This record gives sequence, structure tokens and C-alpha cells, in this order.
Amino acid sequence: MSKHSHEFVEKYDGLIGFGLDRVTDENAVICYLQKFSDDQLMALLRQRLTDGELNEIFTLIRRLLQRHLSEAEYHSCFLKD
Repeated sequence: MSKHSHEFVEKYDGLIGFGLDRVTDENAVICYLQKFSDDQLMALLRQRLTDGELNEIFTLIRRLLQRHLSEAEYHSCFLKD
């Protein structure tokens, strides 16, 4: 059984836009991130992203995880320990 899931984007049928309201913004970010991390898309993009772009993505994600998750949440929710 897989540890990771991307069910939200498969079930969400609302607006994927940004700037309308907080809930729509949250849903749009979830959809974008789940679509962005799709294996097929990443296989295509990973070779096209510059070293700087890879660093930007990694740094942003790391910073957000450090800012918003406790150590226990990081291990259980992100690392899936």
C-alpha cells in the first residue's frame, strides 16, 4: 500500500483560481502542488529545471515545513515514518 496520496485533486471539482477568497486559494494551491508532483510531469520537468529552479523549489518547501510543522508532524506527515 502506498504511503502517499493525491486524492484531493482527483475529487475536487471547484474553481482552480487564485485571489478570489482564502478557501479557493487553499484549494488551488493543493491542486497545483498535487498536479505538479505527478510522476509523469516530474519526469518531463526534472531535466528541464535549472539548478537554480531546483534550489528554489527545495528551499521553499523546506522553509515551509520547518515553519509550520513540529518535529513529530514532519516525521509522521511528511517523511511518513
